[in-house]
Amino acid sequence: MFDDKVVSCFLDNQLQLFPEEVASTMEEAREFLEDSEAYVVDGIEGVVEYFEEAGIDIEEDSEEELLEEAEVFDIGDGRYLIVEA
Repeated sequence: MFDDKVVSCFLDNQLQLFPEEVASTMEEAREFLEDSEAYVVDGIEGVVEYFEEAGIDIEEDSEEELLEEAEVFDIGDGRYLIVEA
C-alpha cells in the first residue's frame, strides 16, 4: 500500500509528529504506517477532503495551513501522507 517514496518520507520526517522515532528502518516504517491510521492523498484537495471528512470545517484561506499540520507529510511528488497520531 505504501511505496518506497512514501515510507522514506515518513522515516525522514517522523519527528515532526512524534517526540521520538517510531521506526528506524524502512521495514519498521512501512509496518508502522500499515498498522496505523495513515493515508496517501493526491494534492491539497485530498488533504482538504480528508480533514472535511474528519469533521473539521475548512475555510478556503486556511487550506495552505493544513499542509503545515504535524500529521501531514509532503511526499514531494504532489502527494501527501497523513498519519493520525
